[in-house]
Amino acid sequence: MPGVALLLSATGWVLLALATIGTAYMAFATGVLARFLAQRSPASPRATPVTLLKPLYGTEPKLAENLGTFLEQDHQGPMQVLFGVQRADDPAITAVRALQRRYPEARIDLVIDGTPHGSNGKVGNLVNMMRQAAHDVLILSDSDMAVGRDYIAQVLAALDQPGTGAVTCLYRGRGDAGFWSRLASAGPSYQFIVGLVFGKTRGLADPCMGSTIALRRETLDAIGGFAAFADVLADDHAIGQAVRARGLAIAIPPLLLVHASTETAFAELWKHELRWAATVRGVSPAGYAGSFIAIPLPMALAGMAIHPNYGLAITLAALAVRMATVRVVDRHAGEPTAPLWMLPLRDIASFAVFVASFFVRSVDWRGTELTMLDNGRVAAPSEMT
Repeated sequence: MPGVALLLSATGWVLLALATIGTAYMAFATGVLARFLAQRSPASPRATPVTLLKPLYGTEPKLAENLGTFLEQDHQGPMQVLFGVQRADDPAITAVRALQRRYPEARIDLVIDGTPHGSNGKVGNLVNMMRQAAHDVLILSDSDMAVGRDYIAQVLAALDQPGTGAVTCLYRGRGDAGFWSRLASAGPSYQFIVGLVFGKTRGLADPCMGSTIALRRETLDAIGGFAAFADVLADDHAIGQAVRARGLAIAIPPLLLVHASTETAFAELWKHELRWAATVRGVSPAGYAGSFIAIPLPMALAGMAIHPNYGLAITLAALAVRMATVRVVDRHAGEPTAPLWMLPLRDIASFAVFVASFFVRSVDWRGTELTMLDNGRVAAPSEMT
């Protein structure tokens, strides 16, 4: 049927046009990322007293090892590492006790408090932990992060810049549990940070991420404390918004932290990434809707099935750009996140998550289903009845 053939041909050309634009964008954005990461310079250790906040829930591969990197810092001042759990039988306590034995001279404190504060369990944990926070400079980070020895020095150097209210950090992935975790880790390494740095340097985005949120106690108090975000799913984003609303900047130093991916099955990967994608969609609908342009390879492959000659050229170009991105990130990371042959699978999975995220109305957080409400807020099942 001529009409069907014409429609199919037009669809193919649209896909290839979008893939061409996306490939050009990713090539430019990769160059921006390379220049940004090249700005890194040594930071002198500081004597500023610091409290590291580490809310925990359950166990995960290499938990004690990842947490231990925060205790092996070239920091000259007092440092408190404050862990928090909500149950006395939380398996994460075992890792904390192991760290207390391994680093007997370090100040490692543990808060066990199940007092609820809204639907966001991590934020509720932080509210309880703050009662024992000893110092006025606070550095919050998720449990699945690992850092280098100059982490605190780099973060404090950024926080000391005039007009800075908070510091957040880029991160790459690291698969700790086999194939699916390596596939998951390729997302932040080879796609997420590319768009994030491009948006930050071009004034299109001003992110604040759970990888690190460093701020002074007076800033936290001025935005209402952690309790103000107890019902917000994207608490990191909301904290950043609140800091910016006070006329302060969010700084990102040019260093890469490590995010430990622990997915052992496709279902885990899908659930985790769908929650993350739905969260981003909720806080920035317009920006998220256009983010598919940064995943050109699946569109090029689909277009190649309809228009093989031009489609092959665009597919090869998209692959070449992806390889360039990998080279930039791996050079600064010092090791590869995932093998090159995983890239097509990674991009197809990313595109599938992007499409599916528009149909999500609830997300799973640590085994609890949270219903997404307006303005990025969430409600637990008990609050919906």
